[in-house]
Amino acid sequence: MLNTDMRLKILLPFRVFAESDGVKRIVAESLQGSFGFLPNRLDCVVALVPGILTFETEMQGEVFIAIDEGILTKAGREVLVSVRNAIGGADLGKLKQAVEMEFRKSGQEEQGLRATLAKLESNFVRRFAALR
Repeated sequence: MLNTDMRLKILLPFRVFAESDGVKRIVAESLQGSFGFLPNRLDCVVALVPGILTFETEMQGEVFIAIDEGILTKAGREVLVSVRNAIGGADLGKLKQAVEMEFRKSGQEEQGLRATLAKLESNFVRRFAALR
């Protein structure tokens, strides 16, 4: 008998963001562009780029989730999406605004972290050179 649905689990580094049974279809974005999954698609692994992941269930209808880069794995009826960050929302307009705010904030934090690491590295090199 053919599978008629999929089970989707979206994982963040430290928690499960979402789980959904009865998924009829999934659309995600990779470096090669958008692609879709139906329940009987062959198993695969795909690198994801930041974008909108869409899935549809009988109960929820169409659901939109903004995701950061990550990986999607399909094995049988199980689909795992592991990403660095995700933001959910039904209204695409509000989701777009939330994504812009969140990713800007993340970008600023990452820039601060890189600057701190650069200072630590230069301090390490200077002290190491002084030992010689």
